[in-house]
Amino acid sequence: MSADTIVIIEDDAAIRSVLRVLLRGAGYTLIKEAERGDDGLKLVRELRPSLVLLDLMLPGLDGFTVCRRIRETKEIASTPVIMLTARSEEGDVVRGLECGADDYVTKPFSRQVLLARIRAVLRRPESVKESNTDFDGLVLNSDSRSVTLNGKPLNLTGSEYRVLSLLLSRPERVYTRAQIIDLTQNAGKDVTDRAVDVQVVGLRRKLGAWADHIETVRGAGYRFRP
Repeated sequence: MSADTIVIIEDDAAIRSVLRVLLRGAGYTLIKEAERGDDGLKLVRELRPSLVLLDLMLPGLDGFTVCRRIRETKEIASTPVIMLTARSEEGDVVRGLECGADDYVTKPFSRQVLLARIRAVLRRPESVKESNTDFDGLVLNSDSRSVTLNGKPLNLTGSEYRVLSLLLSRPERVYTRAQIIDLTQNAGKDVTDRAVDVQVVGLRRKLGAWADHIETVRGAGYRFRP
């Protein structure tokens, strides 16, 4: 059995029941549920779970707001979030990723695909092998999934962290947008090249002048220049 705690924030009782059965069948037994966005956010703050499964259309607070507040709260900012929603338009996907979602799964979903996404999000990132990686004042800690710049913590989303970790793992290597999606997002067809660009823009904004190390390679993708 897994020791991971998973919080489900979903107002549809039938879907909560399906998720509960699915998770327990896969060995995840520490499951908490909330019907409202505000109640779900309260649960996440209290429990600091390993993963949040988050619907978008919720009473109280919508899923975008819940995700954004998770990322804005230092103690839970690194909590993985998978959004579950019937809204599959590209704009909604991009907005979800901008709010800090680690993955985005549309309803109706394949149970096996959802389990694969959950396992992928919970799996420890492997792109940086050492516990601490230090480049020009930026320190990435793969154990705590935290990043500091000149001693000050950076509040990165899960997706931004994984993109940065990937780029730092192979200096000078050019990663195409498709490779970045495959190696960091685990979101299949729901993630677009535009979403990768959005994440890089967010990274650069938070990194400030250090972002000069992240180079756009025209017609190809991105690379880290030490």
